[in-house]
Amino acid sequence: MLVLTRKKDQSIMIGEDIEIVVVDISEYQVKIGINAPKNVPLYRKEIYLEIKKENIEAANIDKIPINIFKKDK
Repeated sequence: MLVLTRKKDQSIMIGEDIEIVVVDISEYQVKIGINAPKNVPLYRKEIYLEIKKENIEAANIDKIPINIFKKDK
């Protein structure tokens, strides 16, 4: 892990197209802004982990039997 010290309005670049900006600093919080291309998904970690968990659960669901979609004659 890279640990850097930044002040308000200073930023960090990730590659050429992602910028992390320190927007505000208070006693117990640091507000950051993220400038990134629209094709880069951005999630808070707890949301990302929930999405990942749901995707794993969905992939493990047994296949739906084809015959449930057939109409009885």
